[in-house]
Amino acid sequence: MDLILWGAFPYVVVVLLVSGLIWRARYDKFGWTTHSTQVHESRLLRIGSPLFHFGMAFVVVGHVVGLLIPKTWTDAVGLSDHTYHLLAVSTGSVAGVAAAVGIGILVYRRFKVPAVRQATLKSDHLMYTFLLGAMALGIVATLLNSTGATGDYNYREGVSLWFRSLFTFQPDYALMGQAPVAFQLHVLFGLGLFLLIPFSRLVHMFSAPLKYLFRPYVVYRSRDPQQLAHRPSRRGWEKVGS
Repeated sequence: MDLILWGAFPYVVVVLLVSGLIWRARYDKFGWTTHSTQVHESRLLRIGSPLFHFGMAFVVVGHVVGLLIPKTWTDAVGLSDHTYHLLAVSTGSVAGVAAAVGIGILVYRRFKVPAVRQATLKSDHLMYTFLLGAMALGIVATLLNSTGATGDYNYREGVSLWFRSLFTFQPDYALMGQAPVAFQLHVLFGLGLFLLIPFSRLVHMFSAPLKYLFRPYVVYRSRDPQQLAHRPSRRGWEKVGS
């Protein structure tokens, strides 16, 4: 079972993620969207969306640092385990609370505002289940690990090593098999969330409007109101001089 869950399943997720994105880009271009409901309600959206997105951005950065940077690197720069743990818990807690409050507002909005509820897709229910589950389990795993409920388990010597071993195509699945259940469930829900990306509104995370940075400026020219008042109206487009 450990081989299936921690040795094979991550690669299945990556294959389905990439192939799903390619399929959707080719056959569902116009469905590649957030399915925004801002037109139905904007007050709660203006509060919940920034909290969730900025909070999740910092949560992702924290995961990248915790999973990809080896312990030997932080030891080499003189960062002790206690200091690292203190920084990780303090910054991660702020980001996690912001993301949790944000998603709470968004979920409340989606199910309490009638127009937004009617615009909810079936995939949204599954997406919210995995998203909320991954966030809740991540908080639980952090609290249990911080309070010593998981013993002397160090995820940097367990989960992190397993994660990095996936990139060498030699997954050390035994490391994840020995991890506390809270960490295992958190990883499974996270993998399930990645699996849903091509088939839900989460696909919009791969649609950053980078072309806006390079598009030409839109030039607006003012016209004399007095000239317009004495000009006869014409149908169609008129040539505008410079």
